[in-house]
Amino acid sequence: MSRRNLSVVAGWLLVLVLLVGAIAWIGPADLIAPWRAIDPFALAVALLLMLASYLLRTLRVTRYFRARLAGHFWATFRLSSWHNLMNNLLPMRSGEVAFPLLMRRYFGLSPLNSVPVLFWFRLLDLQVVVIVALLAGGSALGLGGAWLGLRGALVFAPFVAYLLRRPLRNRLARVERGLGPRLVDILDSLPDSPRLFLGTLWWTWANWLVKLCALGWVLAALAPVGFVEGVLGAIGGDLTTVLPVHAPGGFGTYEAGVAVALAPFVEGGRELLAAGVNLHLFVLGSAIVVAALSLLIPRPGRVG
Repeated sequence: MSRRNLSVVAGWLLVLVLLVGAIAWIGPADLIAPWRAIDPFALAVALLLMLASYLLRTLRVTRYFRARLAGHFWATFRLSSWHNLMNNLLPMRSGEVAFPLLMRRYFGLSPLNSVPVLFWFRLLDLQVVVIVALLAGGSALGLGGAWLGLRGALVFAPFVAYLLRRPLRNRLARVERGLGPRLVDILDSLPDSPRLFLGTLWWTWANWLVKLCALGWVLAALAPVGFVEGVLGAIGGDLTTVLPVHAPGGFGTYEAGVAVALAPFVEGGRELLAAGVNLHLFVLGSAIVVAALSLLIPRPGRVG
């Protein structure tokens, strides 16, 4: 085996050891107990909300690349589902590579066009998650208006970036050598109309509000916390996926993020770890189920 393959196997073996150790420390019965107490109908609603978030994420992509992806919603849903699963399974956001690769394979779109848009999407994702975290955290921790200035800056940041795009593009267009032409191509991939810009914001917020409602409710059902604290815990877990140190499958780092976010509200290490493990299993399970179901969707011939 190559050194790279050995490192991958070693990483997954370490994850397996840590997972078995965590289950043994929590106790299998205590880990499963919250799932037995959940109303099956309510759990089904949470799963449907997760599915809705996948559909909203797909709409964000199809509406952005409207000219290229018109009439290819379900093929884009398949692409988006596998992109999300790769992000959940692979460390350090390396699963992001799936997006430009699949966009080229399915729709013939150059990475020079898809990668800048993906980066723009991720900046908007981060903006929404941080704003919601500040709102929920301020309410739960009694911070009041202490973070008002930061929240305001985050709200207006995308609008400032959009307004600066055209002047920057015009200036770079005068540079005929070096990186100038390539940077112009990258900026041309970003929103060039108010409709496209506002539409991207809308689908981003819709996706995250639906997803965080589902995860917040599930975590509140699995741990002794309320819905707002559950949303904070879900955000803590999700933010760990952008860390430079992120285990395969997120095992360990995701649970740590949930535990850190819930630490002010939950006493007891076992309860914190159990909440993180159970929420992580729900996230991974829903991602795997949706990606597997998307295989029923025929892969398109190359568009364009």
